[in-house]
Amino acid sequence: MTTTTHPRSGATHDGVPHYPVHRNLSPCPAEQRQQVLDAPRFGTRFTDHMARARWTPDTGWADRRVEAYGPLRLDPAAAVLHYGQEIFEGLKVYRHGDGSVWAFRPALNAARFAASARRLALPELDTDDFLASIAALVNADVDWVPTLPGSSLYLRPFMIASEAFLGVRPAAQVDYLVIASPAASYFGGGFEPVSIWVADGQHRAGPGGTGAAKCGGNYAASLLPQQQAAEHGCDQVCFLDAATNTLLEEIGSMNVLVVTDDGTVHTPELSGTILSGVTRRSVLDLLREQGRTVSERPIPLAEVREGLREGTVTEVFACGTAAVITPIGRLAGAGFDLTVGDGSPGPITSALHATLTGIQYGTSADVHGWMRRLV
Repeated sequence: MTTTTHPRSGATHDGVPHYPVHRNLSPCPAEQRQQVLDAPRFGTRFTDHMARARWTPDTGWADRRVEAYGPLRLDPAAAVLHYGQEIFEGLKVYRHGDGSVWAFRPALNAARFAASARRLALPELDTDDFLASIAALVNADVDWVPTLPGSSLYLRPFMIASEAFLGVRPAAQVDYLVIASPAASYFGGGFEPVSIWVADGQHRAGPGGTGAAKCGGNYAASLLPQQQAAEHGCDQVCFLDAATNTLLEEIGSMNVLVVTDDGTVHTPELSGTILSGVTRRSVLDLLREQGRTVSERPIPLAEVREGLREGTVTEVFACGTAAVITPIGRLAGAGFDLTVGDGSPGPITSALHATLTGIQYGTSADVHGWMRRLV
């Protein structure tokens, strides 16, 4: 069927969102791009293009396009700069052995992006629009998808309140963008145990707040505790709940899971203060398919500390888009410093990492239909 593109909205007449490509006239030279792909670093170099669209109450989502990556022009009074009305997502794109390019469960990222928008009083972008934007960008910058083992193209969709005004109300102009960065392992050591510092009295979110939304304020709140973790020789910080300061919640930007000696895997329940991770959901699906018992419940720090001392807690690991699955070898905090197991990755953690990355890179069968081909 032949369709024509609406010059303003970029949507085809049959309703399928379309992001026309305006090519970067000064792309990164191939030699420099290859240098980046040979040694990718998470979130430091970006591809030649970005996808974008704009929303107003009169037009809805309009002006969809892919254009040259570059600085944004924002009025100093833009609402995002003063009131923090913004959200973002993170997902990865993988090159398979036959050269094809695939995204991992992007529809779940689209759904979470819409949920975050609702919580931050931003306009929702529907799933088809979200998927069209990432497909258009990846197709424009397909040469940036790395082939190095363990590498991927990280996509960062985000939405900001760009209306220029000073006043506490939802913005009447909002910009949506997607940028992309070739990435290797989030932690420089790859699949190696990390050390975790438990924050005491500092929290990333509270009941009724924005903890379940992926918004910048939650991460800004984590920066000081992260500095303190580094001062104690730890790689990341674990937050406790704001209501009682006793229950495990999140590890930095990752969900946390605890394995006990009976093979049960425990993880904090999604109570509104914890982000519903796409990787978390996938890990729990895999565990249940393996016949393992999964317990989503409040997990007291005291219980984990006791279990580590007595040997009834055998593994602790974290999971998230950026790091996929990360074994935890040390858990420390005010008055305690404990090794998890023998300090090395446990068998359940290792098997999950192998299974999940095998699906993502196309070396294992995708029996769930989790991968979506983009190129």
